[in-house]
Amino acid sequence: QMQLQESGPGLVKPSQMLSLTCTVSGGSITTGYYYWSWLRQPPGKGLEWMGAIHSHGSTIYRPSLEMRTSISRNTSENQFTLQLASVTPEDTAVYYCARRNRYSGYDYFASDYDYWGQGTQVTVSS
Repeated sequence: QMQLQESGPGLVKPSQMLSLTCTVSGGSITTGYYYWSWLRQPPGKGLEWMGAIHSHGSTIYRPSLEMRTSISRNTSENQFTLQLASVTPEDTAVYYCARRNRYSGYDYFASDYDYWGQGTQVTVSS
């Protein structure tokens, strides 16, 4: 059974970088044809797909976040990492990592995802 687990700080100061890691067990992030994704859900809003790193290593980002976002991976640890630069309080959200099995654009479709982490709250505040 595949499991994903997010880890990282729960509090980040404005203008700093947010860094989260997703550790995957029960399967390799380098096999198959999947988009290992980061999503977030701000308070009172819907899920927003932020970007992904493909099993083959390429990355793709939501255009509105692309200038601030970087997703990388550590294949020896079977992890992938989100870095979001220059955060503001508007970046406060629950952040999720997930495996996306089909890419159909930037919008969120629940049927595109088959495995999820439990989510981690990140608050941007001084």
